[in-house]
Amino acid sequence: MKLVAAALLALSLHRPAAAPDVPLKSVDVTFTTPDGQRLGGRIFQPAQAEGKLPGLVLVHGSGDGNGWEDLRAEAEAFAAQGMVVLAPDKRSAGYSKTERDYGQLADDALAALTVLRKQPSVGRAGLWGVSEGGWVAPIAATRSKDVEFLVTVGGPGYSPLRTQSWNAANKVHRAGVRGSLNRAYAGTFHRLLGDVGLFPEADHDPAPTLARLTRPVLALWGAEDNQVMPAESAERFRANVHGSLTVRFFPNAGHSLRADDRTLVSGYADTVGSWVRRVAAGETPTPSADPYPAQETRSVEPPAPAWWSSWQLQLGGLVLMLLVFLGGVVRWRRLAWSARVVAASGVLSLAGFAFTMVTLVATSNSKGVSPGPLLLDRPVAWLAAQFLAVGTTVATLTCLARWRTASLGARVVTATGLGFVPWALYWGLLLP
Repeated sequence: MKLVAAALLALSLHRPAAAPDVPLKSVDVTFTTPDGQRLGGRIFQPAQAEGKLPGLVLVHGSGDGNGWEDLRAEAEAFAAQGMVVLAPDKRSAGYSKTERDYGQLADDALAALTVLRKQPSVGRAGLWGVSEGGWVAPIAATRSKDVEFLVTVGGPGYSPLRTQSWNAANKVHRAGVRGSLNRAYAGTFHRLLGDVGLFPEADHDPAPTLARLTRPVLALWGAEDNQVMPAESAERFRANVHGSLTVRFFPNAGHSLRADDRTLVSGYADTVGSWVRRVAAGETPTPSADPYPAQETRSVEPPAPAWWSSWQLQLGGLVLMLLVFLGGVVRWRRLAWSARVVAASGVLSLAGFAFTMVTLVATSNSKGVSPGPLLLDRPVAWLAAQFLAVGTTVATLTCLARWRTASLGARVVTATGLGFVPWALYWGLLLP
């Protein structure tokens, strides 16, 4: 019987939490950002509450969702805890997959906070930020004394590039991929995207901002978060936030602390509600932290790009090799057999490499990545690219031994093959 009771208790702890049966009322509002963009939002609060209540502005995470409706689950759950909650729209102008400014987003949050504080029922007010909002909300909190407390959910402790590299490594690992592709895609390729500028705010370091926080902070993570490093981020928060910091982890919970699209995980809203009410009542919580969850892999700081790893040189080199190898295929009959192998295998290896990277990027989303059919724990296209890279290398060495008697065309193909070898090593095509 004791075992049965314990099992039932464990199930109840991890059951999605239903929102308290508290009647709510809501009103639509608009506000203007500092650069003149007009945004909307909706304020939720208990219908029958009296007196001043804590106010909370919600700050979006990343993604294409720009409407306040994306935050409705949190807004209603927190309002039911006795708060006045503003779920604002997120800007679309100046925000995309390749363009965003955390400082600008922080100013947007402060503009929304100004609207919330004008509500007659609002007393002390603060910000809540999820995921990318965990970078944005702390910036806003350091810019205005009107932010009297801060709540982060899945807040990253490191740069977007380092965080996304760890996230990408998790995705390909969960997809069953092993070997050099994990490092090439998660590390080398994402560093390249950051250098190109396709990864906005790639090197933003949250540590200096966290060190300037003077208001109470509640930092929450799901213990099973595979998008942001939960244990490492908590370590970074504790190392840099010198004021009142409360760190909590939720077992068996993911990144956003949602059980599904409409429901928060059990205990999440209660934790936020009780902590905010204490702070709003004038109490400064004593710093505390839950034990860190087991984090299977540690993140790695992406190395600073060297001149030879710049995106211009990498992209230019790939295009040049492809053109030369294609030229060798076109002039097939005029080349010795070893030069033909270099040209043909080089073209196909480059094509397999490009196909694999494009596939991983195109299929990547919050749920994971789809690498396609696997063989030997590698995508078929990548495995083929690796075998062909070995063939290109061997054929290049054979051509090199016949350099003196080779034609001009064969020499050009051979020289390109010599450039291909270090490139293939750098990208992991010649590694296990």
